Amino acid sequence: MSEHTSGSAGGRPGLLIAAFIAIYVIWGSTYLGIRFAIETIPPFVLSTIRFGLAGLILLVVAIARGDARATLAQWRTGAIVGSLLMLANALVGVAEKRIPSGIAALLVAMTPLFMVLLEWARPGGRRPTVWVGVGLLIGLAGVAALVGPASLGDGARIDRIGAATVILGSLAWSSGSIYSRHAPRPPSSVMMSAIQMMVGAVFVGVIGLATGEWSTWDPSALSMRSVIAFVYLLVFGSLIGFSAFVYLLRVSTPARVATYAYVNPVVAVILGWAIAGEAISGRMLVAAAIIVGGVALITAAESRAPQADRARVDDTLPRHTGDYRVTDRA
Repeated sequence: MSEHTSGSAGGRPGLLIAAFIAIYVIWGSTYLGIRFAIETIPPFVLSTIRFGLAGLILLVVAIARGDARATLAQWRTGAIVGSLLMLANALVGVAEKRIPSGIAALLVAMTPLFMVLLEWARPGGRRPTVWVGVGLLIGLAGVAALVGPASLGDGARIDRIGAATVILGSLAWSSGSIYSRHAPRPPSSVMMSAIQMMVGAVFVGVIGLATGEWSTWDPSALSMRSVIAFVYLLVFGSLIGFSAFVYLLRVSTPARVATYAYVNPVVAVILGWAIAGEAISGRMLVAAAIIVGGVALITAAESRAPQADRARVDDTLPRHTGDYRVTDRA
């Protein structure tokens, strides 16, 4: 396996495209999967089992590949990042007890704002360009249109607690994502994903104990729909989608990776309407159009960034060796 550098020039074009498709389409469908799974599986229990199993599977893959073992510092990074990312996933499930899956996906559009601002705020971080900032504000305006007063739209009200829970999860996810880019990590993306998932599963499992989910959950009441949804989330959402996300964090920029949060809502809203019968209001359509419009501006602004600026950002990212093969080996 040959060494290659991270950054926009570091990944194979075909692999890069496949990874973006994974986080765009697969993750868009997982919102509906979560809705079906939490019908008979509590949110923190779901995340504990889902990511615990996925982490163990990826650990076996990493060992079989002969990937280098993680150091103590790398385990610390995995513990911090994994706890934040798995908490974010669990909070989406908590929120979907109160709001439709399509609404939850639309609210995750806060993620790009947090990611770019946190990247800017960190020591030596990259300041967003004017047009990237405009694109983020457009996306934020779409979120405001969605969760603002009923008088702004067709009178439909969004549960504020559910909305706040999703936004809190977006902040946790953004913090973990940015931290992972600039902290010690294993050279293998597979090993990195395994550590994050296993430690994160333990973290949300403890939260599940504290909230009483484990003591009140009755496995005998599991529905077939929840089981099928769980398997889908495990294989596609955790193994394929999440690992693709980790890979993209190494070879792309925060603004580009964060664009999944704009595409996912479109997929989620359509699937929620077509499969689960979730209502689509005029307010949702307007908000979705505004939010998705932001991604076009961000992507265009990033693609026009000066070559020297992109090279400077790439140089701040850690190098890594080996090929990313989770999707074709796991």
